[in-house]
Amino acid sequence: MFAVIRTGGKQYRVAPNDIIEVEKIAGRPGDLVELAEVLLLGGASPKTGSPTIAGALVAAEVLEQKRGDKVIVFKKKRRKNYRRTKGHRQELTALRITEILTDGKKPSKVVAKPEPKKAEKKQEAKPEAKAEAKTKTDKKPAPKKAEAKPAAKKAKPAAKAPAKKPAAKPKKK
Repeated sequence: MFAVIRTGGKQYRVAPNDIIEVEKIAGRPGDLVELAEVLLLGGASPKTGSPTIAGALVAAEVLEQKRGDKVIVFKKKRRKNYRRTKGHRQELTALRITEILTDGKKPSKVVAKPEPKKAEKKQEAKPEAKAEAKTKTDKKPAPKKAEAKPAAKKAKPAAKAPAKKPAAKPKKK
């Protein structure tokens, strides 16, 4: 059995255990994602939707979040001294299709990974930090040696101002 789904403005033909890369979908690796926009169900008796099939669902597991290859966008207008170069990397999600469900059924596989709470991590880290702080305070840092500075260059004497011209004598008549 296969299905045609729509996600990220694109359509994908999928079957169980297929691995596809779609535009970014929220989720961490190992999470279960439900894709509800099923356009077509294929197999012994194909069904088409108008636009989607009610009650159909595709369940997928998030494998990884990554970025695609860089696409270079180059704009130029000849004889106008105008050139612009930009790059773009699309964020992608790799999915493994686990099930194709019909008639409003829910996915059978539930992936739940318990994560340690942040508060527990902080409490464990505090005693270690105190022990490290004690060891650091016990030792006195070595005195820093004065670095040899290069001799300063002598300043050039200021240029002398040009001598003032004597005042013009008044003309006799």
